[in-house]
Amino acid sequence: MSALLEVLALHPADAQRAEEGGADRVQLVGSLTDAGMSPEPALVERVRDATTIQVRVLLRLRDGFGTDGGEVTRLRGLAASYVDAGADGIVMGFLNGHGDIDAEVLTAILSEGEWPWTCHRAIDHALDTDRSWRTLQTLPRLDQVLTAGSARDLEHGLDDLIARARADAATAALIQAGGDLRPEHVPWLVRAGVRSFHITSAARPLGSWKAYVDAGLVQAWRTLIDAETRHRPTTR
Repeated sequence: MSALLEVLALHPADAQRAEEGGADRVQLVGSLTDAGMSPEPALVERVRDATTIQVRVLLRLRDGFGTDGGEVTRLRGLAASYVDAGADGIVMGFLNGHGDIDAEVLTAILSEGEWPWTCHRAIDHALDTDRSWRTLQTLPRLDQVLTAGSARDLEHGLDDLIARARADAATAALIQAGGDLRPEHVPWLVRAGVRSFHITSAARPLGSWKAYVDAGLVQAWRTLIDAETRHRPTTR
């Protein structure tokens, strides 16, 4: 089974370089504030024109993972605008006042359109992770969950994420490992059945956000992930 490599992009040049390096997809954000905010639809259109690989766009307008009824209308409109501009899917994740996945808000946003989506790292901040995973798996068109297994990063959440993937093949198929992913994490995740990976600053020289995505760094990740996927069986 082949693996998916996604790179965080801020502009068309990032997307072009990600494609040159062998990425399958970019996740487009408008700014890096609080782990990323929504871009303008015009930026989505420019990125779509710059690359042939998949583009998923972050849908997030405020710090944290909360929202409210008034903002949901705007979020629905933005999602539609992104798809009209050429996005292949949406990245989003919201928690309610009880710290659980906000199925009501997500269902409202999903009610119009047929696009696939990734749940953003809201799952890592939920109070009851098991319950939130069960909730997510009832929602339509979800095909990935971007998670570090921890509210901090993969270094702290790796063991829990591996255990979750090994316990259930359907969950492993949804996991997109991200959150300061390091090369040494990849073999363990692949063994557990994870086949989707998300990189951010690791795709940039010296990890600097002032630098563009570097095609050579993306290629190194592509080579590593493909090699591990070919040679390491899933263990449960």
